[in-house]
Amino acid sequence: MKIIAAKLSKKGEQVIRNNHPWIFSDSIIKIPDDAETGDLAIIFSFKNNKPIGVGLYDKPSPIAIKMLHFGGSKKIDTDFFRTKIQEAYNKRYPLFKTQTNAYRLIFGENDRFPGLIADVYDNILVLKLYSQIWTSFIEILGPLLLEISTCHTLVLRLSRKLQQQEKSIHDGQVLIGDLDSETIVFKEHGIHFSANVIKGHKTGYFLDHRHNRKLVGELASNKTLLDVFSYAGGFAVHALARGAKEVTCIDVSKQALELAIENGKLNTFKGKHKTLEGDAFELLKELVAKKKTFDIVVIDPPSFAKNKDAIPKAKKKYFELAILGSQLVAPKGTLILASCSSRITSDEFFEIHKESLPNTFECIKATAHDIDHPVAFPEGAYLKTGYYKRIR
Repeated sequence: MKIIAAKLSKKGEQVIRNNHPWIFSDSIIKIPDDAETGDLAIIFSFKNNKPIGVGLYDKPSPIAIKMLHFGGSKKIDTDFFRTKIQEAYNKRYPLFKTQTNAYRLIFGENDRFPGLIADVYDNILVLKLYSQIWTSFIEILGPLLLEISTCHTLVLRLSRKLQQQEKSIHDGQVLIGDLDSETIVFKEHGIHFSANVIKGHKTGYFLDHRHNRKLVGELASNKTLLDVFSYAGGFAVHALARGAKEVTCIDVSKQALELAIENGKLNTFKGKHKTLEGDAFELLKELVAKKKTFDIVVIDPPSFAKNKDAIPKAKKKYFELAILGSQLVAPKGTLILASCSSRITSDEFFEIHKESLPNTFECIKATAHDIDHPVAFPEGAYLKTGYYKRIR
């Protein structure tokens, strides 16, 4: 790693002055020929040639510089990272008073750590990297993350792309401390779940819906619930633990449904826990044909818009799911529709519901990110959820 200078175009400079964390390669008008991925780039303005920020150079990426600091130059060292991690930790502090010991400590660009995620599960911290820009900083960041989170073990996870690029580190590597089991049991508002921190999706679990799962649990006493695209059964398990009389999980993955059942067993409940394996769209159509209804229907699909070209098709899928879901809600029941597609804006998502849902449904609540997923720039916002009450 070395320190390099990068000069931006007028357009690129405006991006930085707006505190946006991404500098695209076409906004750079001057950079050293020998610049390599992971180099610290001091950003100079177009007009007066003064430093306006510091980022990390990512040579093969269209987002050529990922920003660490705005407003002049800055020494990027252990103290710098300690301060940033402590600031992130302080934002999450209110969660620790809620019988919760799993949370996202670092949320990428939104916490000024572009391409880096750090999730805590009880006393295990999982560091996930999405770019090679961070590989030379692991030895600095690892101890700091453990120190501030008070965790004792650090597990490294790598994106699929990074697994192909990196040979010196590997996915699932235990960097610091000991890991007695791949599966970690943790609490979320007093409800127990498990995460496989070595082989599980992302870092082992999807923490972003924590607040919504709590809200669903509060609605579920003596109710029936359908959890569509359930994965590990987050909504269903909260509902069972809060007194639901019956929950049904739908997922295409048999392993996910088995995990949902196991997560349910980590808690005390009296209701029935059912599963349906298969394509969610087809299974929903079958349930509609059978005239099945549920007091609560939760539909939380994976991202449908992985790229710009997928947006029109994604909107059609959200439209279809809203219609199918509405037909499965019992009188006075609740339909909960969620999206994690960042390319579908919140306004677009809720407009789809206005167009697709019958006038027998009324929007009673809309939620976004929980506090451990702060949003610092437009593209950092992805999660949106609408709660719709069937009024007749």
